[in-house]
Amino acid sequence: MRVTFLGTGSALPTGERFQTGIVVQEDDRSLLIDCGSGVLHRLQQSGIGYESISTVLLTHHHLDHVADLLPLFKARWLAGEEHLEVVGPQGTKSLVDDLLSVHDYMEGRLDLQVREVVAGDFSVAGFDVSAYETRHSLPCLAYRFDDRFTFSGDSEAFAGLANFADESAILAHDCSFPDDVDVSNHPTPETLGTALEGHDIGRVYLTHLYPHTDDRHEEMLASIESHYDGDVRFAEDLTTVSIE
Repeated sequence: MRVTFLGTGSALPTGERFQTGIVVQEDDRSLLIDCGSGVLHRLQQSGIGYESISTVLLTHHHLDHVADLLPLFKARWLAGEEHLEVVGPQGTKSLVDDLLSVHDYMEGRLDLQVREVVAGDFSVAGFDVSAYETRHSLPCLAYRFDDRFTFSGDSEAFAGLANFADESAILAHDCSFPDDVDVSNHPTPETLGTALEGHDIGRVYLTHLYPHTDDRHEEMLASIESHYDGDVRFAEDLTTVSIE
């Protein structure tokens, strides 16, 4: 399995980090998780290409996770692709319908399938996935791919989500702000380290990074490491991680 970080940033642009998007690949299967602004460009820069993405799995519906969804529709249509599936939490069908109502010339351009999922187990794009409800300002799901890869989506750090990710080879977890920012719906290093304490995870990648985290990586890692002694790194756009 290969995991490629397309966008590791947030709703506030930095110029270095695009908004959320992660591709999970295995054999000839590819799945895009979230589709924030800039993800379409990162797909091309990574060599994966939008032509290979026929399924998008959404964690939730905030703009920085869906902004490139309709541009992906259009790019696939113009490239001669015929199909796209969008899977996500409740409200995903309304989201897609509303996007198409604004840009109605896109209606019927693709064989578009929309499916809504809830916490629990399901299959998507040939992958077996488990979903877990996070703590965010909109309904949001974390996703786990067997014991290999878990993505937190947007969420506060809490014990239930850490338990959900336990024994994953790779965990990509929201860590939006340093400790001196008073924030809800997202974690800081202190709260993330506390939640992860005692868990067995191969490697943790910090993502969904606001500009507030720039030049503060060492400080943030030290805060996490005061509670959690595992391998923790900052995710970077266009980094690919292979999982045996």
